[in-house]
Amino acid sequence: MAKVLCVLYDDPIGGHPASYPRDTIPTISGYPGGQTAPTPQGIDFTPGEMLGSVSGELGLRRFLEERGHTLVVTSDKEGPDSVFDRELPDADIVISQPFWPAYLTAERMERAANLKLVVTAGIGSDHTDLSAAIGKGVSVAEVTYSNSISVAEHVVMMILSLVRNYLPSNQVAREGGWAIADCSQRAYDVEGMQVGTVAAGRIGLAVLRRMHPFDVGLHYFDRHRLPAEVERELNLTFHGSVASMVGVCDVVTINCPLHPETENLFDERLIASMKRGAYIVNTARGKIVDRDAIVRALESGHLAGYAGDVWYPQPAPADHPWRTMPNHGMTPHTSGTTLSAQARYAAGTREILEAFFDGTPIREEYLIVDGGKLAGAGAHSYSAK
Repeated sequence: MAKVLCVLYDDPIGGHPASYPRDTIPTISGYPGGQTAPTPQGIDFTPGEMLGSVSGELGLRRFLEERGHTLVVTSDKEGPDSVFDRELPDADIVISQPFWPAYLTAERMERAANLKLVVTAGIGSDHTDLSAAIGKGVSVAEVTYSNSISVAEHVVMMILSLVRNYLPSNQVAREGGWAIADCSQRAYDVEGMQVGTVAAGRIGLAVLRRMHPFDVGLHYFDRHRLPAEVERELNLTFHGSVASMVGVCDVVTINCPLHPETENLFDERLIASMKRGAYIVNTARGKIVDRDAIVRALESGHLAGYAGDVWYPQPAPADHPWRTMPNHGMTPHTSGTTLSAQARYAAGTREILEAFFDGTPIREEYLIVDGGKLAGAGAHSYSAK
């Protein structure tokens, strides 16, 4: 029997919800391109419930315990005395989320003698040392596409929020004011702007499709060029490098995985090459940008705004400079963990576990590392460095 160690974020401050704003959520059966939504043999939760926090347990306890497995759920994940570190040595499976990642370093993996499978409940597996997983023959999987559209919607919201100066204007209203000039002095139309994405995979392409009706110019960089018919449909301009794209864009959204090639990609030099008054929206990973270079660019006015929900480390410390830098629209890492998304990534996590326990293949599109090498989505998105 297996021990499953699951790291989830804390329950709401007021406790696990007793009720919800909506009674139901839409049923999503598939995604653009033909991939179906998760199809586990069954679920033990009601879609729309809070599943991503500790009390939600991803809806897994009954399923696992009825099969004789042990489930340990915690939010305590940092330091040698954390529950995560104490429970890790004999864990067979580790599950965590990008929003509250259990950083599975090579050193931690070395101490996990029984570890066979690492699952990301959501998308993005950079909190796991993939090279170490390859070396130890540990499989890594994630619920690909489960919350991609959730993140894309968040990106569009943040673009509009920054360009239209929404958050400061909302604050004026909350404080009882009517300072129209103050609100409008940083507000622009998105119409006619040039918008570019770093990577045009599931999230990046979804952002491009959603921005197309706003009558903007659309640009993208990706290691894998999109089909010609998609470029024609959306009137996309392809760029052979990030550097060539960012210089022409008013808004840049970052949607690429974090790996050695993209860490600190947006450094002082690249940011300086952008238009004065450009905006950056980063819902990918915090380490793709240079933390302090972002602060300096906002303070100098070279960047007009920065928004995102990814930080490093996560959770971000109270004194993280992004909390107090000017003209930002930061949120905690929430873009991919809406109640709608939780239903899908919880179901996908169960689907992965069912396949693992039954000895049947895990979906190819869910695989990141398998059989000692990058596999599935991992072979497309990551580099073996």
